[in-house]
Amino acid sequence: MGWIYRNCLQPLLFLQESEAAHNRVIGGLSLAGRLPLVPMLTDAVYGAPDLPVTVGGLRFPNPIGLAAGMDKHAAAVPMWERLGFGFAELGGVTQHAQLGNDAPRMFRAVEDRALVNRMGFNNPGAEAVAAALKQWRAREQWPAHPIGINLGKSKVTPLEKAAADYAFSFRTLQGLADFFVVNVSSPNTPNLRQLQDKSALDEILQTLREVNADVPLFIKIAPDLTWEAIDDVLELATTHSLAGIVATNTTIERPDTNDTACKKIYAETGGLSGAPLHDRSTEVIAHIFKHTEGKLPIIGVGGIFTAADAWEKVAAGASLVQAYTGLVYEGPSIAGDIVRGLKTRMEKEGVRSLNELRA
Repeated sequence: MGWIYRNCLQPLLFLQESEAAHNRVIGGLSLAGRLPLVPMLTDAVYGAPDLPVTVGGLRFPNPIGLAAGMDKHAAAVPMWERLGFGFAELGGVTQHAQLGNDAPRMFRAVEDRALVNRMGFNNPGAEAVAAALKQWRAREQWPAHPIGINLGKSKVTPLEKAAADYAFSFRTLQGLADFFVVNVSSPNTPNLRQLQDKSALDEILQTLREVNADVPLFIKIAPDLTWEAIDDVLELATTHSLAGIVATNTTIERPDTNDTACKKIYAETGGLSGAPLHDRSTEVIAHIFKHTEGKLPIIGVGGIFTAADAWEKVAAGASLVQAYTGLVYEGPSIAGDIVRGLKTRMEKEGVRSLNELRA
């Protein structure tokens, strides 16, 4: 199925502007989730076999998740499970509805299998997302796999009031998701990454824990942090009993390339995702795993296209992995293909569970 997408459907999608193509796909999935039999047929074609993993007290039917940024409106909640994903992270969601940055704001570096985006947390706001989630539940179409929500800061909220902004969204959405991810690492909201500073992040986490101390809470970090800054985050993760770390967000760095089209894309402002991020995200995962002696779960994201990519992330220390750019380039069969590839390699190498892979 991946071959059909890459050679027949992807070229048609890539004739369209990147964000326009994205919106059409999400709109189609949203409609599909509401039609009789379509979700079931989608599962029959794209569903993944079981490869269960337990993290933060949650059971994931397989370790391949949908990364944040793909479904910011909770528009296609039932369909991610049908496409084989073991979990889905919705959002980023902010307290206030916002349009995001000016378009165009999403660009493909096709030769390098990468994306550059400066979306700017475009989303309908926490209350609208909560309403959408309640509608899916009312329709009895809630997925069996875990649902996470990525929380961001509203652009209009000053940094000194960031904790209250996150807390509003958290309070509004709690009870509608299985876990939450605190996003202080997007490069596309002015000064947001300053919230990765130890004191600012400590205030945010303390405020969220006062709202609800029991819900699994992750934090998503930038790949551009120094090792010392990452270690500060890990210290706070222990202090506030976080469920884990999502490593990593997009990068503001750019790779060397001889491809003229890619050079043009890399000149755009925004965060880079995809294959060029693969090595750095794996390095960060390995550092976190070593520093915490494997005691803090890691969701690995960055340059995952194949089972070999996912295997490498898990071997570095990730308990779960996520795809975003990989879905754009590999198509709707990516989750099932990766899970089947992992199971085949596990059988070949005599690995009984993914936990055995982690160093």
